[in-house]
Amino acid sequence: MTPDQFLKHLQSHAESFAAAVATNEGDWIIKGFIDVYRRIYTISVDTKIVSKVLELLLFPMFVDFGTQHGLEIELSPQQNFYPDLTFIEKATGDKFAVDIKSTYRIDHATVNGMTLGAFTGYFRNRNSNKNTLYPYDEYKGHFVLGVIYSKLDDTVDERKQYTLDDLEKISSVIREFQFFAQPKYRIASARPGSGNTKNIGSVTQIDHLINGAGPFAKLGEEVYDDYWMFYLTKDMAKALDIERPYVNLKTYLEYKKRGIDTLREHEEEITRLEGDEQDNKEDSQ
Repeated sequence: MTPDQFLKHLQSHAESFAAAVATNEGDWIIKGFIDVYRRIYTISVDTKIVSKVLELLLFPMFVDFGTQHGLEIELSPQQNFYPDLTFIEKATGDKFAVDIKSTYRIDHATVNGMTLGAFTGYFRNRNSNKNTLYPYDEYKGHFVLGVIYSKLDDTVDERKQYTLDDLEKISSVIREFQFFAQPKYRIASARPGSGNTKNIGSVTQIDHLINGAGPFAKLGEEVYDDYWMFYLTKDMAKALDIERPYVNLKTYLEYKKRGIDTLREHEEEITRLEGDEQDNKEDSQ
């Protein structure tokens, strides 16, 4: 199975995900948490809680997806490990990484944004097992299963307890789900997820997320990898006592052009040096 084939299968399956998490009216089917005394505590709109509960709801559908397409599924062994889900094709052993990411609408056209994983650690040391189920380079493709929703901040009093008899009276805290699947690089932006963090940020336009039309979509995954593997935050540059080589795609282009122009100016010298090094190597043998 090629990465493109895997993506098409995932996108097709994602179309049915909304029905698994929402009522016919579009409200989230989760109303809260229940204890052994049958008391219900309303759920928070905290994005981390929402993401985890959505992951639990969708897991049976991911299992069904794997069964349909000859894929085994392995979960992340720890919360901070990459990726959330590893799909392994039974026939070939090929691995595909899927992270589940969620974000809420700011308005009809934009969302708050997602963090798409670290640009240090396993992302740069691609044969390392640190904080990743398998080394980054062992995956044939890296994908995001994204969830966009609308928040209803003022509908629930988190201090209030309910009984099972009150279930229909409890308002959902989120609604209007929209699912999408895209390769990670196609929805990545050229800025960190938030502030000075070491996480890749997503684009925030809804149509760019749905259609995989971020800035690296046309530039390609190689440019995406190169940009983020050598990106430095302010703190990273300060710790190395150097200036940041670039901060966005415009300055990245300027940085790369300076390097190319310098190399071209010294092309003959570099070629001659390479020849001298080869001659010295042969003389020493």
